[in-house]
Amino acid sequence: MTNGSNGQSAGAGALLAILRDGRARTRGELAELTGMSRSTVSQRLDGLIDRHWVVAGEGSISSGGRPAAVFAFNEGARVVLAADLGATHARLAVVDLGMTVRAERAMELPVDRGPEPTLERVVAAFRELLATGGYDPAQVCGIGVGLPGPVEHASGRPVNPPIMPGWHGFGVPAWLGERLGVPPAGPGRVLVDNDVNVMALGEHWAARPAVDHLIFIKMGTGIGCGIITGGRLHRGAQGAAGDVGHIRVPASDAPCRCGNSGCLEAVAGGASMAAVLREAGIEAQGGRDVVTLMRAGDLRATWLVRQAGREVGTVMASIVNFFNPSVIVIGGDIAEAGEQVLAGVREAIYSRSLPLATQHLGIRASRLRDRSGVIGAAVMVVEDVLAPAAIDQAVT
Repeated sequence: MTNGSNGQSAGAGALLAILRDGRARTRGELAELTGMSRSTVSQRLDGLIDRHWVVAGEGSISSGGRPAAVFAFNEGARVVLAADLGATHARLAVVDLGMTVRAERAMELPVDRGPEPTLERVVAAFRELLATGGYDPAQVCGIGVGLPGPVEHASGRPVNPPIMPGWHGFGVPAWLGERLGVPPAGPGRVLVDNDVNVMALGEHWAARPAVDHLIFIKMGTGIGCGIITGGRLHRGAQGAAGDVGHIRVPASDAPCRCGNSGCLEAVAGGASMAAVLREAGIEAQGGRDVVTLMRAGDLRATWLVRQAGREVGTVMASIVNFFNPSVIVIGGDIAEAGEQVLAGVREAIYSRSLPLATQHLGIRASRLRDRSGVIGAAVMVVEDVLAPAAIDQAVT
């Protein structure tokens, strides 16, 4: 952790980065880890304590003389507002800096109503959650939002999202920031990304932090993919990486909402499966209904779920050969089908990918389930707010 030849150029952010592991430490330990002198450590700790990022920890450490005080990261210093918006449903949460969910709400919220009607409900729900948790809006240090379509992450603007009419180019950060008192840019800001990217962040952070190469597949109304490589989210040049739902499936001409035909989403997405069931006279509005029917023993729904897994697995087999991940995580509404969908995915990947690429490959359901998005949205903001450079700037 030393920064510079003698550590004296390391800032307060370096101290906070060490303390974020949850372990309380003495000034001496922090000096040893950073290479700073004890006086410099004390000075920078004072700045962190003044801004409530660090508190004196419980207990002390004694080596035979006067016990040394210990210091710990203050996970409750601020909170983050996190929203995971899907095609038809949303989950919102107030999350502290240690990623503990303090207040939470799930609700039906179709994004096809347009940005302002959708985000007005998000703002109202956030205000209710803050009040429920007893938080002052001034404690909010940022907002993270996942949207079900392509997003230019740098600006937070959706870009031609197929299932989000009226959202193209809409300034989500500025709109939300103005109404919730959070700046749209700079440390403590509004950050927006594709929903599958934030799900990948959440799953990686909370369930598998030691995995450097992970792919998260969301099987819901549509199908998307979030990519973790080298322990970091890979967005691509314009934020469009992982849009596997619009890869063409061989021998299919099914029309897709993107305007093309034969897309993976058009044959394996929850909306397409529900449409097949309706044509057969079975009532189903979306992926959740398909899974409910499967659990009730409907053979047609069971076959559709298993075949959707095979279709996704066939596309992912090429991705496995190209990217060579350690773990593939399946999430979204269709993942609630459990082994029925996982078996289809595994069948196609293990039969079509190279043996070396699948030798140690794990394919499993999301551990966070429907919380992966809000946790990932919170992680996105917390890592931005608590980045060492941002803390150095705030404490200076």
